[in-house]
Amino acid sequence: MKISDLSPADRETVLWETIGHLQALIRIESVNPPGNEIGVARYLHDVLQKAGIDAQLLEPAPGRGAVIARIKGTGAKGALLLLAHMDVVGVEREKWRQHPFSGEIADGYLYGRGAIDDKGMLATNLQAMLLLQRAIDATGTRPDRDLVFLATSDEEAGGKFGIRWVLEHHREDVAAEFALNEGGRVRMRGGRNVYAAVQCAEKVPYNVIVTARGPGGHAATPHDRNAIVRLAHALSRIASHQEPLQLSDITREFFSSVSAVWPEEDLREAMADVASGDEKRVARGAAILRLSPSLDATLRNGISPTLISGGIRTNVIPTEAAATLNIRALPGESIDDVIRRLQGVVDDPSVEFRVRSSGTPAPASPLTSEAYAAIRSALARVDAEVVAVPFLSTGATDSAALRNAGIACYGLLPFPLTEDDEARMHGHDERVGVNALAFGLWLTCAIVEELS
Repeated sequence: MKISDLSPADRETVLWETIGHLQALIRIESVNPPGNEIGVARYLHDVLQKAGIDAQLLEPAPGRGAVIARIKGTGAKGALLLLAHMDVVGVEREKWRQHPFSGEIADGYLYGRGAIDDKGMLATNLQAMLLLQRAIDATGTRPDRDLVFLATSDEEAGGKFGIRWVLEHHREDVAAEFALNEGGRVRMRGGRNVYAAVQCAEKVPYNVIVTARGPGGHAATPHDRNAIVRLAHALSRIASHQEPLQLSDITREFFSSVSAVWPEEDLREAMADVASGDEKRVARGAAILRLSPSLDATLRNGISPTLISGGIRTNVIPTEAAATLNIRALPGESIDDVIRRLQGVVDDPSVEFRVRSSGTPAPASPLTSEAYAAIRSALARVDAEVVAVPFLSTGATDSAALRNAGIACYGLLPFPLTEDDEARMHGHDERVGVNALAFGLWLTCAIVEELS
């Protein structure tokens, strides 16, 4: 049974079943830290088991969870893995219009922390598994590849108790040829779906500590070697610094494709310029895209000061002050080269840089694979006007670990989002439109069908 065989009434029933699962998942609080994802894991495991799907409930650490389920195919082709994470970021409840853990529906939107990051995908992945199992039960026909469901913990805090643990302890249980995960976007603009950015690569995150030092003393006797002042000067220069423009094949193809469908003329021309290969046009286009932080971030390394510390008393000049830079480096870019440029910009021997933590570089997933072609075909089935484009994401996801494990992973958060909705993802009043949820459900199912 294909989704195209479902009657309108059946599709409505399946959608509301999916909404019910998403509401239940949102109501189980799994804010990381501490995570406590085991409650979400138990819910998913119970639903899968009741549907007759072989599922494992795992506990990487007390209170942390993982769920692995597999629907067996004929084995003619390698498996497809559907991945989503169960943990969510924290909330400031008093700043939410709706309760962040209610899953309430209002004005056509389902509200709640995790509605799009990433319990929405958990719900649609779960429903895709349920529909496939029902089709097998009804027809006795199995797909030509296994479908694997994976729900992880700890994605929002590095994956020690999530994807990294799963790959270390249960690598064979999640063996797959392809994987579908978060990371890409279906972008809405001007009231219509414009393009689907399929994440094929991602930036590498680093946390770098910038420390300024100077002589201490009594605050009643100011001097120009104050460590806090030196740090402030350093951060001011870093904020004014622009990393060099770098275009990968993926980024060039992204701007070339999006320029054909982008509604605003100025950005459309700037994207075409950036993709042109002509040095002067590239520089001109990049200058315009600089005004759009999300687009500019795909063109160069990103540097954001995120934490600052220094001082012990109000009347003491400290000998040391420090700040954390969250640096997102383009694939293939050396963090040592980035730091050398920053040292030159700061030009102060009393300021030092130290890498505190590093992400893991990963190869890009190919644009010539059966999975990428299937995503394009599935999009054409669900909305023929949506253009599929390859995408280098500025954020880090679990996909990097899968790519390093030899699984070609493609990121596509399947719900059409406006920029306003996307901005709510780690902010207040996170929500997913009911129509967007339906789009994401049918898109996920269509991708499964195309690959099966």
